[in-house]
Amino acid sequence: KEVSWLPSYGPEMRGGTANCSVCISSDPICSPLVVTPNVFVAMNGPSYDKFIDSVVPGGIVILDSTLVEREVKRDDITVCLVPATKLAEHGLKGLANIILIGKLMEQTGFCNLDTMSKAIAKVVPARKQHLVPKNVEAIELGMNYKG
Repeated sequence: KEVSWLPSYGPEMRGGTANCSVCISSDPICSPLVVTPNVFVAMNGPSYDKFIDSVVPGGIVILDSTLVEREVKRDDITVCLVPATKLAEHGLKGLANIILIGKLMEQTGFCNLDTMSKAIAKVVPARKQHLVPKNVEAIELGMNYKG
């Protein structure tokens, strides 16, 4: 697969709507900029407010419902509410984002668990390899969450 990512931290990075556009494709990616996403993952209310209307009809929205306390008014998208921050309190502290990646994998099938597990093991530095099993556990929790 081809992958590109374009983070945007700007002045919002201290408590606002920092975001990152990610493109995954079988074809070459001409631009990393995503204006109308087909998938949107929100981990806070301000980000939800800023980007929810840009999701294409038929798109997928995954929300950390612990932190995004909004009623989704759109009926033309698939919405997955995952209390990732609350779920992470039980032995997975700091891995709410990884739980949401698991739900993203389950919803989109962009890769399988074996591939993701190998990728995590490869990118985690040798001195932190002890963290790999917890990251894989967080992925599995997100994939299996049915809330």
